[in-house]
Amino acid sequence: MPIDPCFADLIADPRNTVRQPPAHVPIEKVRQAADRAMAQMAAPDLASVVNCIVSETDRDIPIRLYRPTVEGFLPIIMFCHGGGWVWGSLDTHDGLCRNLAARTGATVVSVGYRLSPETTFPGAADDVLVVLNHLRQQAATMQIDPDRIALCGDSAGGHIVVTATLKATRAGVPILHLGLFYPALDPACDSDSFHEFAEGPVLTKDAMTWFWSCYLGKAGAETPGFINPMQVDLSGFPATTIMAAECDVLRDEARAFAERLIHVQPNVVFRTCPGMIHGFLSLATQSQTIEGSMDEMSRRIARSLKA
Repeated sequence: MPIDPCFADLIADPRNTVRQPPAHVPIEKVRQAADRAMAQMAAPDLASVVNCIVSETDRDIPIRLYRPTVEGFLPIIMFCHGGGWVWGSLDTHDGLCRNLAARTGATVVSVGYRLSPETTFPGAADDVLVVLNHLRQQAATMQIDPDRIALCGDSAGGHIVVTATLKATRAGVPILHLGLFYPALDPACDSDSFHEFAEGPVLTKDAMTWFWSCYLGKAGAETPGFINPMQVDLSGFPATTIMAAECDVLRDEARAFAERLIHVQPNVVFRTCPGMIHGFLSLATQSQTIEGSMDEMSRRIARSLKA
């Protein structure tokens, strides 16, 4: 299927094609430009949106809590934003998190994990686990249910939440659902879709290879402790929903991960969203496919979190 016409203006502008930035450009300048380009989906009003800090011995981790209602103890959806582990923030994905909270009835907790290349693997996933532990310890004060937890992430945030899910479930923490939007999962960057869409739209093979190098450091996929979802034992994984974009370098690795996971977890739904491009939930466009993918993800997460 061709690219959805709703993206015509966006992909016609070469400035919207993500490539490895020039070495002489400071990373903070790159981040500022990238974050400005990450437009928002429509952001509904909520009962409460609060910024907090979770303090660890050597760092402070910013989080943002979205509550659709101030009444009662709500389930939790921990969210990790995309941006190639290099950029993105609580602000770039504010609209997406607001929609998740409004459509699921859960408290969404967006995690401002440390970015690469300053912090390589496993820093981002460690930050998520620190926040998860904090939420469970402070559940009564924060009016959240520590036994009803889902994790959700888009793009690079997908790998972070997969890693966190593996570590949490092995530690006995009850993760009830995993939601992935066009996740980055395989550092090989060599699937058929990587070759088909090497030059975009939006995300290129060149950019994705660079993102992985920033996240994993010089050792690459041989980084000690690195978890490759395409190879690791997935036993004990929770129900999972995966939304892939049809016209995206990451499409095939998302499908391959779903095919591996369904052998040990029957409650897996994988969708290839027709005509969609990478990052479609964060782009200033509207289509029935975008709405439908957000609705289905929200319904399935909410069902798993239902008391």
